[in-house]
Amino acid sequence: MQVRYDPTFFLATSRLPRQRRPVVHALYGFFRGADQIVDGDRRGTDAEQRRIALDHWHDALRDGLESGRSEHPVLAALTHAGRDGTLPLHLLDVYMGSMRIDCDDRVRIDSGAALDRYMEGSAATVGRIMAPVMGIHDEDGREDLARLGVAFQLTNFIRDVHEDWTMDRVYLPGIDETCLRSGQATNEMRDHVALQVARARRLFTSTAEVEQRVPASMRRGVRLARTVYVRILDRVEQLEFDVVHGRTSLRPHAFALAGVQALR
Repeated sequence: MQVRYDPTFFLATSRLPRQRRPVVHALYGFFRGADQIVDGDRRGTDAEQRRIALDHWHDALRDGLESGRSEHPVLAALTHAGRDGTLPLHLLDVYMGSMRIDCDDRVRIDSGAALDRYMEGSAATVGRIMAPVMGIHDEDGREDLARLGVAFQLTNFIRDVHEDWTMDRVYLPGIDETCLRSGQATNEMRDHVALQVARARRLFTSTAEVEQRVPASMRRGVRLARTVYVRILDRVEQLEFDVVHGRTSLRPHAFALAGVQALR
């Protein structure tokens, strides 16, 4: 599942110690399950149906954690991983709050504060849940990993402006929808994108110590993910912040080169 939907994180996960990978795959499976409910080909026909399905998915995990078992393979794996209480799975309540926003037919994030609230659930919370898996147990380390999660999420939003627009979603505040409809990036829109790119770079810079906080066996995985995502920001800058044409993803050779550089 991970290799199909997110090859960057699949490669990064493959660099983790073998005994840690099942937990990461279980968490990813739960997050991807939620994403499929709100974005997948078989999602409900209206927002209320999607919210109900999302609540059922979350409730099924709660039931599994309470009973110690689940018939669903993803939930069974996460139930097994969370049974010792070291994973702060109660934070999934915050994560689900952001996913409920995506249940709407039309999504508009209209302010920096609203974007921060969304990413607090969709990204920072994931970082905090992942912290013990990554061997980070102190508060400063958890918050560094949370900010790194936000850096990844913000970079995704920058990269996927065109793709999100095809689903009637605008996550970056200040993006003129006229530009998205016409496929023409104005200087004002480029300036808004440039601000978000600069913010993402600051987040990556401020979380540089995360790599040293995790065990040595995990550092290559962290370095790989960081390197690939910073290359995406480089790509957007090369395009002079024109993100309306959907050309912002790394080409296969650039992706491979970033991976080789990170793992060297």
